[in-house]
Amino acid sequence: MSTLDKIDRRLLAELQAEGRVTNVDLARRVGLTAPPCLRRVRTLEEEGVIRGYHADLDASKLGFAITVFAMVSLRSQAEEDLKAFEDHIAKLDEVRECHMLNGEIDFILKIVSRDLQSFQEFLTSKLTPAPNVASVKTSLTIRTSKHMPGVPLED
Repeated sequence: MSTLDKIDRRLLAELQAEGRVTNVDLARRVGLTAPPCLRRVRTLEEEGVIRGYHADLDASKLGFAITVFAMVSLRSQAEEDLKAFEDHIAKLDEVRECHMLNGEIDFILKIVSRDLQSFQEFLTSKLTPAPNVASVKTSLTIRTSKHMPGVPLED
């Protein structure tokens, strides 16, 4: 989508803050009637601006007590080697985010685990033996002081 108008941005801000809002309530919040609001939202979905709707779960209440960030360096940065690593990571449920970086570290991963022992097992059996891995440096999260999914949307 090349341009978003003020109403599109307000729709996105409202949906980002509360993905379960009804179309009628969403329309009221942005100053539209329900049918054009629904058309706009569907267009934003079709254009890929809205990729999906998700519940924000409390990992610790579901038994995932630790979050670890892993900085991974690969032996080779050839496209086929990068793709092989990404394909391997895509199959690992514990890895919640994977970002390729510019610089001396090739990837940063966000990993959740039930406890340190589970993480150690994951690290030694699934991550370090992954294709082309040269080194892995990890940092355990002590606390999260800000968690804001999405992007800042201003009118």
